[in-house]
Amino acid sequence: MSSTIAPGATGGAALTRAVLVGVDFGNDAAFDGELEELALLAASAGDVAVARVTAKRRAPDPALFVGSGKADEIKALVAETAAHGVIFDQALSPAQQRNLERHLGVPVADRTSLILDIFADRAQSHEGKLQVELARLQYVATRLVKRWSHLERQRGGIGNRGGPGEAQIELDRRMIGDRIKSVKARLEKVKRQRGTQRKARERRGTFRVSLVGYTNAGKSTLFNSLVKARSYAADQLFATLDTTTRALWLEQAGCAVSLSDTVGFIRDLPHKLVDAFEATLQEAADADLLLHVVDAASPLRAEQQAEVERVLEDIGAAQVPQLLVFNKCDLLDDAARPRDAQDWLEAPGGTRRRRVFVSARTGAGLDLLRAAIAEAAATARLNAGAAAPDDDVRFGMAAVDPETRGPTAA
Repeated sequence: MSSTIAPGATGGAALTRAVLVGVDFGNDAAFDGELEELALLAASAGDVAVARVTAKRRAPDPALFVGSGKADEIKALVAETAAHGVIFDQALSPAQQRNLERHLGVPVADRTSLILDIFADRAQSHEGKLQVELARLQYVATRLVKRWSHLERQRGGIGNRGGPGEAQIELDRRMIGDRIKSVKARLEKVKRQRGTQRKARERRGTFRVSLVGYTNAGKSTLFNSLVKARSYAADQLFATLDTTTRALWLEQAGCAVSLSDTVGFIRDLPHKLVDAFEATLQEAADADLLLHVVDAASPLRAEQQAEVERVLEDIGAAQVPQLLVFNKCDLLDDAARPRDAQDWLEAPGGTRRRRVFVSARTGAGLDLLRAAIAEAAATARLNAGAAAPDDDVRFGMAAVDPETRGPTAA
């Protein structure tokens, strides 16, 4: 077990100051001993990490998660660094969170609530806001009984059971339940609208490509470089949440394809978020080709790639053909840079996947990537049968003017 204080942590910073805590239970090979990802998540939420604490345990303590001794150590760090709160890298039960707040004397958040806060802050579209609201409501609903003291069951005099607290719990349960039903109904309407849009694209025969990958792998930067768009991109986790779709003209294939940028994945992504973002993630499941973007400069790229594969399996997109795109190659040391700009890797099921090395920031390798996408689109066209001249629109070939890259004149 160890703890570290960030340089200057005892100064009077204006940002929200947090102590980060991670516990290694020995069953997670991807445990982040330096809590780097949690620090990035905290920064994305507007917090600054003033100290980091790690510990090893066989199992979580039922009351305080980390045990009383480690909780005392964290409490001392909170006082020493004047921290405003504590963030845990694992999910806490409602009782553990309540007990820790009483013991430490400051608010306590877990990984799930931190990600939910980031999503709530970043969602821009109507659909995205609905999805985040549903996930937050479902999270709060599980903590209604034990999370807040003003909702605890209270006893009156002899023969009296319950009281104002019990009535408040029932009222809040009913209000949250009604709101969850309302949001689900509105999301179902959005899902039907997306289904109609997908059917329209299928009738046109447009080849659909979706960008997927671990958060902060550079998907949005790559998307902007390919289609000359201006989607928001930043060196932070979950910079963008809402799906953006643009036409990508491929000179090699003489046609345009549909390219979508989707939300990034992350380790221990709360299942409530996976469920809530079903409509958005459906873009990946319905794609003809997935561009699996991997941060080539990350020391955890193998674990991050495996996590993306796991989420794709969860959403029913595991069978969609993939093209591996190793991004940020400009950040690699000379000794670590690949000898070839592209190669092939063995994939699950005995298949092989093409891998292309690129830098979305410098533009290196993007021509090879466009050529690989064009080859996949051409192969799909051949598999669908040769198109007659009147059927060119069915393959998206008449949807974009090659000179202007815009819609052709009617």
